[in-house]
Amino acid sequence: MAGRVAARPGERVMKDVVVGPDEARMRYVDLPGHEPARVFLHGLGSSSPAYFARIAADPGLGAHRSLLLDFLGFGMSDRPACFGYGLRDHALSVARALDALGVRHADIVAHSMGGSIAIILASERPDLVRRLVVAEPNLVPTRRPRLEGHTEQTFVAEGFARALAAVGPHWAATMRLADPLALYRSERSLGEVNDPMMKDLLRALNVPCTYIKGSLTGVTAHERAVQSAGIPVIEVADAGHNMMLDSPAGFLRALRSALA
Repeated sequence: MAGRVAARPGERVMKDVVVGPDEARMRYVDLPGHEPARVFLHGLGSSSPAYFARIAADPGLGAHRSLLLDFLGFGMSDRPACFGYGLRDHALSVARALDALGVRHADIVAHSMGGSIAIILASERPDLVRRLVVAEPNLVPTRRPRLEGHTEQTFVAEGFARALAAVGPHWAATMRLADPLALYRSERSLGEVNDPMMKDLLRALNVPCTYIKGSLTGVTAHERAVQSAGIPVIEVADAGHNMMLDSPAGFLRALRSALA
């Protein structure tokens, strides 16, 4: 097995790759290490470096190369207005990024919305995915109260500001980096998750998959969908939905077990 690869002098850790319309660039943090690579995907209104930097850099994970991607419209990535921002749109843009970077058979670690996107990615491009670890992904249709009563235009004009005020300072720290139109379209796509389709995708996956949950979340319809697909579940004690922030050590233990 190859040893850890040190960053070369002057090499950028924050990088970008063209993946979308109008030459839109997806930005990502590239932590050097040996292959196979690990790819970290964030949730709605989030950013992978903010949520996964502590996890990806932990020496207990074995010093693999780690790519912390921000979806188009989120974090540091570009935000083309002509992009669809649906779950499959995001999955295809991740596939384009990995193709451009020559990444194959990666371990995908994905949270919340990112988990749903990762399942679509693994289903459509199994050549890109060696193992899949999803942390409380969205798997069944759920109400999206932030969007109720809003068109795209009214959400951009006023709904986004209200959403930032309502979610509190922690989530707002990364949500405010999102493009309002991207947030609206992505969240609308989450609300339209096709329950039978997602269950079928889970059951038909050709790659190993593990589900990680926070103990404070309780049993949800999302978890029941996973259980019905026969996917193993690992629980992080004393943690809620954002388990990698609530209990980094607990999430690391769960992740090491899933990737063992």
